[in-house]
Amino acid sequence: MFRILFICSGNSGRSSMAAAAAREIAPKNTEIICAGDKKCQIHPLALQVMREASLSIGEKVEHSLDEVTSQPYDIVVTLCNQISEVCPVFSGSPATIHWGLEDPAKISDTTERQLEQFRFVRDEIIRRVDGLFKHGFFQTIMQVKLTFGSLLDNLTNGVLAHDMDRRVFFFNRAAQKITGYDYSEVIGKDCHKVFPGRFCGGDCSFCVEKVQELPRIRYPQVFVRRDGERRDLEMSAVTLNTPTNEVIGALVIFRDITDLIHMRRKLQASRGLHGIVGQHISMQKIFDALEELAEVNAPILIQGESGTGKEMAAIALHQLSSRASGPFVPVNCGALPEGTLESELFGHVKGAFTGAIRDKKGRFELAEGGAIFLDEIGEISPAMQIRLLRVLQDKSFTPVGGEKTIKVDVRIICATNRDLKLLTQQGLFREDLYYRLAVVPLIMPPLRQRKSDIPLLVDHFLEKFSNDTGKTVKYVTPEAMNLLMNYPWPGNIRELSNAIQYGMIKCRGSSLNAEHLPPEISGHQDALSVNKPGRKPALNDELVKDALKRVGGNKARAAKLLGVSRTTLYRYLEKTL
Repeated sequence: MFRILFICSGNSGRSSMAAAAAREIAPKNTEIICAGDKKCQIHPLALQVMREASLSIGEKVEHSLDEVTSQPYDIVVTLCNQISEVCPVFSGSPATIHWGLEDPAKISDTTERQLEQFRFVRDEIIRRVDGLFKHGFFQTIMQVKLTFGSLLDNLTNGVLAHDMDRRVFFFNRAAQKITGYDYSEVIGKDCHKVFPGRFCGGDCSFCVEKVQELPRIRYPQVFVRRDGERRDLEMSAVTLNTPTNEVIGALVIFRDITDLIHMRRKLQASRGLHGIVGQHISMQKIFDALEELAEVNAPILIQGESGTGKEMAAIALHQLSSRASGPFVPVNCGALPEGTLESELFGHVKGAFTGAIRDKKGRFELAEGGAIFLDEIGEISPAMQIRLLRVLQDKSFTPVGGEKTIKVDVRIICATNRDLKLLTQQGLFREDLYYRLAVVPLIMPPLRQRKSDIPLLVDHFLEKFSNDTGKTVKYVTPEAMNLLMNYPWPGNIRELSNAIQYGMIKCRGSSLNAEHLPPEISGHQDALSVNKPGRKPALNDELVKDALKRVGGNKARAAKLLGVSRTTLYRYLEKTL
């Protein structure tokens, strides 16, 4: 069944005339509908001229425009002289034909002159309807529409199109599936008002007063579905142009890449997450916690020894959150004196103290819409603890020397290598502030508890420092790796990073040997005890796994790389299986 709609404004009955003529000659599987201004009374002369042509129309328009705009049509024919007189938006993007015909009811001349104009419009309508159905135009339009509509509806990508007023006129099946919105909820409505946070994310040519042809190709956008589920989309937004390059709307093509991003994250998690490298179970738990906490709207306290990667965890939290496009502002609280820290955090006004020659924004204000990272939070004074507590409670502060209270929307992430709970018991840290900060604690494990990650971290640092040192060191010898695996790493990952950089600077070849490592590592007694002269290198699970991985599982080559006989390696593997 094909559906054709004729519409017009006024009471001259042009749409009714066209519908009556079409019903006489349209194919049997075609439904003809006409609509106008709220079922208005049709002009008597329209009824008269149609009877003269042996065609009848009702005294009122069959349907109002409000009744028909939500229905799907294959062809819509507008009959007003100016298309802007009647321009509703219809679902399914029907083929639109415009017959610009003057309104004969507006002729203010004699009745005879008006009757003559009604006859002219009637004859013109009958001629055009006849041409529509008898000269192949209808079949051609339907063939193109069916092919085009079927193509768009069967795409796996979502397609949305809207006019210059942002009224959506096309929304295919995939778009409905991806967004959870039915086309009846979207068609004819302003896309800014239908979708929360704007479908485009508020960054397209139609979000400004003057529309410009500024295409955005394949950009990411987080979208909230009709059911509230967050999905990651990849979008392309371009303007729709006429052959004369006039902008008439916008076309948005998008696809759901949530599962793809999830797979990428899982792949990254096999090595690390947002620059944090690790495969150990303790690090996998950290990665899971970071993803779970990404959107938690509460202060996060990251604890751990110096060099365990607390700031990297804070950056990962920020990058995983919806605030990722906002600023990330780090502050080392332990490196600044109290007076300087207060000004750094909250800013100051001109004349607040000697040297305050102008107003200065604080880090909290600079972090608006993003996150502030307060490192070494355990070092701040009791007075600063009170001020920080007020910021946490009220989300506002007053600059040093100022009177105006500034409200901020900032996520607070703190870090410390000290035991804050112990400090509270000793009276050195406010208990109320501690419980405010430690709503969601995150504890970074020391490197000595995740030594199986050392080979992975070593490879990471070899690659990272190759550009800095201008050298390509392909691997670390078993003797050097043995030293690295048995060293206690009081400085954790930061110390390991420095050790590899030191070794690459001293290294002259493609392999980093034991003698290239810093003296505190190469001279460590625990490490030396397993590799005394005349003794074969001691084996452990991490060394063996790393060697087998490097040689693709070839045990003979792995034994050679480890500096032991094949029999020794086979015996070790048998014992550990």
